[in-house]
Amino acid sequence: MTLAPTLNTERLILRAPQMADFDAFAAHCASDRASFATGPLDRAQSWREFASAAGQWVLSGFGAWSITDKDTHAYLGEVVIMQPAEFPEVELGWTLMAGAEGKGYAYEAALAARDWAFGAGGLPTLVSYIKPDNARSVALAERLGAACDMNAAAPSVSDLVYRHPVVLP
Repeated sequence: MTLAPTLNTERLILRAPQMADFDAFAAHCASDRASFATGPLDRAQSWREFASAAGQWVLSGFGAWSITDKDTHAYLGEVVIMQPAEFPEVELGWTLMAGAEGKGYAYEAALAARDWAFGAGGLPTLVSYIKPDNARSVALAERLGAACDMNAAAPSVSDLVYRHPVVLP
């Protein structure tokens, strides 16, 4: 069984999801802010998303990390390396709680997750599936060095596929 490794950045700890994270995650999923992912979702649907991303570690050797503040240990969101059945490729994804946006946390967490994926995770490729009107995620993918791959398959015809460059840590 593979468990999520703990990753440390300058300001963050990326760790395995915990039950204490779920209420904040479910509240986020119930909001309009979740429309760029699979939401809004009710609490039961949120649980399936939360448990599925966490369970990817056991099934695939990669999955979700909860993003926490290194000083306060506050839950800030989630960064994932995952491939549910409907995803043609392994995805690097991220979501932040409303109060955590605009502080560079998503970049810091996604960079650490990407470095892990191409290093210890041994993955040869990584994409991010992004809705075209999600300007903040498009900007983050591009800041990470990803480029839109117009020829790649996507889970939804409306998704853009951003391919991440292989960067070895």
